[in-house]
Amino acid sequence: MKPISTVLFDLDGTLLPMDHEKFMHAYFGGLAARLAPRGYEPKTLIDAIWAGTAAMVKNDGSCRNEEAFWNRFTSILGERAREDMPHFDAFYREDFDKAALSCGRAPEAREIIDRLHARGIRTVLATNPLFPAIATEKRTRWAGLDPSDFALITTYENSTHCKPNPDYYRDILARIGADPQECLMVGNDVGEDMIAATLGMRVFLLTDCLINRKNADISQYPHGSFAELKAFLETL
Repeated sequence: MKPISTVLFDLDGTLLPMDHEKFMHAYFGGLAARLAPRGYEPKTLIDAIWAGTAAMVKNDGSCRNEEAFWNRFTSILGERAREDMPHFDAFYREDFDKAALSCGRAPEAREIIDRLHARGIRTVLATNPLFPAIATEKRTRWAGLDPSDFALITTYENSTHCKPNPDYYRDILARIGADPQECLMVGNDVGEDMIAATLGMRVFLLTDCLINRKNADISQYPHGSFAELKAFLETL
């Protein structure tokens, strides 16, 4: 078995503890409030965002996720939505941080990243690339981390696949020049994160904010809390 050279981390619910529903309520509520003066009806706007998200999840690699999102989004709301992109950007710059109140903070996240770097192990932020870079970088800071902590951060601008498509992980491996057997994926979502094991990556399922939509048997994966993750990493 090859020694681990790279640890991939999910963000939401992993390095950044959160109740997904509370976060989405805060996120969508803030975005709808910001764009209401531009004439966007909240339900129609949110439905269009979900449709754009679905288009990214289904992306076959033929375009960037950003393009997949906006093509679907504007097919519902019209091309005027593309003209309003500066207002979406302003929301992420000025209002998005309010959604941090719906999230927690795990002090262990900073400690774990620092310990790995001290051992010469690089880290990748393998967060599902459904958000623009500015939103992903802000959520990284909510977790008490910095974008510079990671050799790669996946965002909708730089990705052409999404979880749970195994090609999402293949893309990362190609970009960082790593063999799957020298990588570990840490995440809280059984369906989206543990799929990395099918490529030959080692995995760890963080259970503090566990997502297990299909009630899969998690005993097949190393799993546990942050304390157990720290102990597991020391055995690598």
